[in-house]
Amino acid sequence: MFFSKPRVAAVSYLNTVPLVWGMLQGPQKDAADLSFCLPAECSDRLRDGKADIGLIPVIEAARQNLPAVPGTGIACDGAVRSILLFTKTPWTRIRRLAVDHGSRTSVMLTRILLRERFGVQPDLVAMRPHLPTMLADADAALLIGDAALRVQPERQPYEYLDLGAAWHELTGLPMVFARWAGPHLPPDAATLFDGSWQYGQERLPEIIDHQADRRGLPRNLVREYLQHHIRFTIGPRELQGLDTYLHFAASLEPALSPHS
Repeated sequence: MFFSKPRVAAVSYLNTVPLVWGMLQGPQKDAADLSFCLPAECSDRLRDGKADIGLIPVIEAARQNLPAVPGTGIACDGAVRSILLFTKTPWTRIRRLAVDHGSRTSVMLTRILLRERFGVQPDLVAMRPHLPTMLADADAALLIGDAALRVQPERQPYEYLDLGAAWHELTGLPMVFARWAGPHLPPDAATLFDGSWQYGQERLPEIIDHQADRRGLPRNLVREYLQHHIRFTIGPRELQGLDTYLHFAASLEPALSPHS
């Protein structure tokens, strides 16, 4: 039960900005106490009672059995561009995988795709997201979020997979990465987050210019990413993709709740 505005933990990556633009700049500005962190930290804040609602990895929503706010989130239906898996060895010989310490949904997605597509289940090591350092210590490396956007994958001397595209090739479905969730959602939560997203959607050109300058990314990359790669609405196909992802995840982590 909320006697004051909810403490909302949002992800600090570019893909979150349209969802929170109303809470940053618009009519929802005073409706929440908004803070930013890495995806994994959002779920930790919920677990530790430091936030009421978070834009958390869907794998963590399932692990903590948290109800999700319907309507909005972070998803893709094909190539996502910001979740890239690089390898310096043949895919079937990957034994050690360096993963971005800020990721959880994408780590599980990587495990699923490597097992289903290449029959390997490598050991994981969490590292800071710097591709040369990761590949100096592992056979393959997972980059997510802004760190992946700063890399031009086709110019790297490694084979790579865009995990959004690889998931779509495996299942034919969208992939959902994060949703607003929390242990005790206020009854107006969907109104708050839908309103903030609608405000951001109507101002995407402004967001693109602002974020390209702020993050030092090319405008055409930011535009393509926010307008074509990322989906912000979680509808029936996205939920079907999420259920399929959690089914695969449960085969690797049997204690996982079947629903997010």
